[in-house]
Amino acid sequence: MGEFTALPDLASRAFGSGVVHANDEFFAAADHLVLPAAPGHAPKTFDHKGQVYDGWETRRRRSAGHDWAVIRLGAPGVIHGVDVDTAFFTGNFPPYASVEAVALPGYPGPDELAGADWVEILPRSPLKGDSANLYAVADRRRFTHVRLNIFPDGGVARLRVHGEVVPDPDLLPKIFNVAAAEYGATVTECSNMFYGHPGRMLMPGLAQNMGDGWETSRRRDDANDWSIVKLAAPARLHFADLDTSHFKGNAPGWAALTGFTADGEEVELLPRTALRPDTPHRFPLAKAGDVTHVRLDIFPDGGMARLRLHGRADRDALWARMEQCREQ
Repeated sequence: MGEFTALPDLASRAFGSGVVHANDEFFAAADHLVLPAAPGHAPKTFDHKGQVYDGWETRRRRSAGHDWAVIRLGAPGVIHGVDVDTAFFTGNFPPYASVEAVALPGYPGPDELAGADWVEILPRSPLKGDSANLYAVADRRRFTHVRLNIFPDGGVARLRVHGEVVPDPDLLPKIFNVAAAEYGATVTECSNMFYGHPGRMLMPGLAQNMGDGWETSRRRDDANDWSIVKLAAPARLHFADLDTSHFKGNAPGWAALTGFTADGEEVELLPRTALRPDTPHRFPLAKAGDVTHVRLDIFPDGGMARLRLHGRADRDALWARMEQCREQ
């Protein structure tokens, strides 16, 4: 049931997601729903509206109907599952929730969204309080917005919308970071992620601290650590950013990059090269044809804050993915 949680959270504020509109935010703002950090709680912390909650909380309903919030997905894509997280909401969580989704071009406002043809991707389903409520989604079309409905009222800490990122090719430049999670790149394999998942290297923006990156345990053998990235699309690469920011006593000593073609052929993109601690590095890459995956080798171990691979993507592949979503 929860296998989809390994996929990116398309509704995360880390991707630029936001709450477009909510019908009620009396006790706590709906903006909390998309925060990337896990919800927290400080008991007996009161303001002028009562206990402070790290989540969205509506007032007690005294009329028919239900409450709802509309979220713009920062990374539009195919939704595989949702997590309606009611962490710390115990006597005030909604007993039921449903989720709808829609795909709209541009930047629609509340009126356009209200008049859109929404698709129910999660029917009205029971919720448990102070719990992650995981539900798989079968619809494999691409969506840009979701609407969380709670019945009849109450509090939800976070809404996680896990799925595959499918960017609009019309909005991508000719050369872009094809290792960006926000465009659909993912980590498929890695040797070690003791201190931090390698997927963090692909996130937008600068790393905030040493915990916001990939870090391995200390090696006590003669091997080295590595991770493999599936690019957003097959691409001809030009430059690589290897950012060791915040990693000072634990940065890798060296790194190398190897590309893999669709036929499985290996291409050396960057030979073993020395790195400096706490430093954003940029390296030109060897000229090669399109590659679909890239292996980052670090020697012998350590931490990498960000990996960016700038190149010219195969536009036909990007459009083929979009068309596949429309045909579902």
